[in-house]
Amino acid sequence: MKHVAVLYGGISAEREVSLNTGAQVIAALEKAGFRVSAIDVGHDLVSVINALSPVPDAVFNALHGRFGEDGTIQAVLDWLNIPYTHSGVRASALAMDKAAAKAVFAAAGLPVAPHRIIELSELLDDDPLPRPYVVKPVNEGSSVGVSIVKPGDNHRAEIARGWQFGPTAMVEQYIPGRELTVCVLGDRALAVTEILPAEGFYDYHAKYAQGGSRHEIPARISPAVSDSAKEISLAAHRALGCRGASRADFRYDEETGRLILLEVNTQPGMTATSLLPEQAAYCGMDFPALCSWMIGEAACRV
Repeated sequence: MKHVAVLYGGISAEREVSLNTGAQVIAALEKAGFRVSAIDVGHDLVSVINALSPVPDAVFNALHGRFGEDGTIQAVLDWLNIPYTHSGVRASALAMDKAAAKAVFAAAGLPVAPHRIIELSELLDDDPLPRPYVVKPVNEGSSVGVSIVKPGDNHRAEIARGWQFGPTAMVEQYIPGRELTVCVLGDRALAVTEILPAEGFYDYHAKYAQGGSRHEIPARISPAVSDSAKEISLAAHRALGCRGASRADFRYDEETGRLILLEVNTQPGMTATSLLPEQAAYCGMDFPALCSWMIGEAACRV
């Protein structure tokens, strides 16, 4: 019986999501026959390292956000020579840094929206891009801190004054249209899902609240657009150097035909409302089988 340690919780803004992910992963791995140690990660790194003794055969990284999917915990596990799920240090760090990731995507010829990295004082003073545009943290996930500034809005300065995500922000041209996502397992793009938020845009609430959004799988788009989204997702996965699972998010403007890659998530959610388990199930892989596959792909120093 393989011994797997599940790291979950963490100290990022996404702690509650990670606790939910971890609980479901623990149950799935136990159902699949693994011996599981659950490790709730807090601020004390020494206690986390101590909890990894005796050394498990593999770590399932169920952490989200900073320190969990930005290369930090990956580097610790590399140092300890313990195989772990999902991407390694370099791919995790690149994907979490939105500016670095977009540079990689652009160099690979993948479609990204016009964007800038700005000081918050610039947002306070004036519009840094023509409206509408999106303001987002450079190093957060799950749409934490994301706002849309539209024509006629008067909350630009309010966003700047209430900013809690460091001295800079990314501003990006707003792409109208439909929200699409594609999950990748290894060298296979699974499916294209359209995300239909109950209200507003696909923010943190829409991602994780019950009834916050509806998923349509497969998305009702043409075969050509579906194939293109899958091809771009695989290309982005490879360009970043990802391994295991990833998820690519898109905006698709039907009127113009633009399909824009927004970002790649190297730690896709594994909650009841998450897209990766849903797409895997659509392709015939239940949740315990998905978690087992991830353990089978666990590695370090890659």
